[in-house]
Amino acid sequence: MAVPANAVLTFGTVGIREDLTDAVSLIDPTETPFYSGIRKEKVKAQYHEWQLDSLTAASSSNKHIEGDDSTLEAQTSTTRVGNRCQILKKVYGVSGSLQAANIAGRDGGELGRLRMNKGLELKRDIESTLLNSQASSAGSTTAGAALGGLPNWLTQYTGNSGAGTTPGFSSNNVAAVVDSTVTATFVESDLQTIAQTIWENGGKPDVAMMGAFNKRQGSNFSGIASLQRDVGTGPAYVVGAVDVYGTDWGDIAFIPNRFQRARDVFVLEMSKFAVGFYRPIKREDLAKTGDSKKEHMVTELTLIVDNEKSSGKIVDRATS
Repeated sequence: MAVPANAVLTFGTVGIREDLTDAVSLIDPTETPFYSGIRKEKVKAQYHEWQLDSLTAASSSNKHIEGDDSTLEAQTSTTRVGNRCQILKKVYGVSGSLQAANIAGRDGGELGRLRMNKGLELKRDIESTLLNSQASSAGSTTAGAALGGLPNWLTQYTGNSGAGTTPGFSSNNVAAVVDSTVTATFVESDLQTIAQTIWENGGKPDVAMMGAFNKRQGSNFSGIASLQRDVGTGPAYVVGAVDVYGTDWGDIAFIPNRFQRARDVFVLEMSKFAVGFYRPIKREDLAKTGDSKKEHMVTELTLIVDNEKSSGKIVDRATS
């Protein structure tokens, strides 16, 4: 078919209105399972401290002579540990002209969009910071204070086949993890071993948190590939993933986390962790210095580990 002579077409026509959906699509991940899953506390100092206590080993020879005098036994003192508070912030601003503009997909204007996105970004930064292997530091006039991340606290670990170490807490700071140069596949015995170690020390782990690749490895544990379930009269539903793994020491939920180190698998008693806020998350106006509006979101917080023996980790696992 030929186009009729002199027919006006869209090509080259001036004035056709644009068709722009009045919405903005966001796909970046925002789930923060560790930060969202642990309790929140108020702390009163930039270096927050707490105490650890322990019992003497159980004895099967606790027997005494009738009528004998009692003598004092050796006593153990509590251990004092602490973590630094770290300042996290997001800074943003828009010009006066942009504030006045009518922009698609922004009910609150461009500033409203930025407020929402920066809030989500700050939450992701908190998750990543809590789970990172960064050493704690008091900071200085030229460097910000740093909190000690979760991997550094967990001195109970398995799977290390190289020269890696976890120095743990000492002299008011927690040192960074020294990774092994050797990595290996995450296997079922890793989980059983660390869960048993935690249980023997009195812990009750309920969550295993890991990156995407090791979540898939966990789904390959024995037995999972053969499980099926019919849903009504529809097609068979093949179970190809593990959500909860039953160990001899209790059920452990498998939770993927996009913001932790891919080489780590954390096995945690979640109730033993907290975020301590020295300053809660707050949005503040910044000084006006021209034809623009500037704001920041800021918080100051730390990671509290009630007792690291309640949890552990599987380290130096392969990531691909």
